[in-house]
Amino acid sequence: MQLNIPNSLTLLRLFLIPIFVLFFYLPLTWGHIAAAVIFAVAAATDWLDGYLARKLGETTAFGAFLDPVADKVMVTTALILLVEGNPTAFSGMWLALPAAVIVAREITISALREWMAEVGERTAVAVKFIGKVKTSAQMLAIVLLLYREPIAGLDTAWYGFILFYVAAILTFWSMTVYLLAAWPVLVAQRDNP
Repeated sequence: MQLNIPNSLTLLRLFLIPIFVLFFYLPLTWGHIAAAVIFAVAAATDWLDGYLARKLGETTAFGAFLDPVADKVMVTTALILLVEGNPTAFSGMWLALPAAVIVAREITISALREWMAEVGERTAVAVKFIGKVKTSAQMLAIVLLLYREPIAGLDTAWYGFILFYVAAILTFWSMTVYLLAAWPVLVAQRDNP
């Protein structure tokens, strides 16, 4: 493993997960604010590590593997905490639905990318712009839902909730884009050796 700045930022994101969970559950009035800040820092490292890896020419196989893993583990952890932390019938169900879409998409696209790489077609499902927009919407929605405090009179939880649904729609859309790109390979008749 080559430990450079981008890989260190990815490892930091993984290290922040248990700290994020701890602050989410701390029975302090500011615990949710700290959890939101920690998640926002982790989200920033997700962007920064990729940028620095390209800018500094420090892309590595380890980083290419670990970066999406760290991203998915952080987001999935946050989604579980948000759904579990809002167990009432109304808020729990309405948070669980987009959370399930987001998690299902991540599992589906991860499996699709693995299979496409196996058949030599990984470039057909390379990260697209819609995937980056989806990730940005998810991260901002999660930060707002975690933060929950008004900012300049704006109800961050409400705006986070709306953005969460926008993120779920973008998530479904991006999954459709990737599946359509892979569809010719998925349905192609291949000879068995």
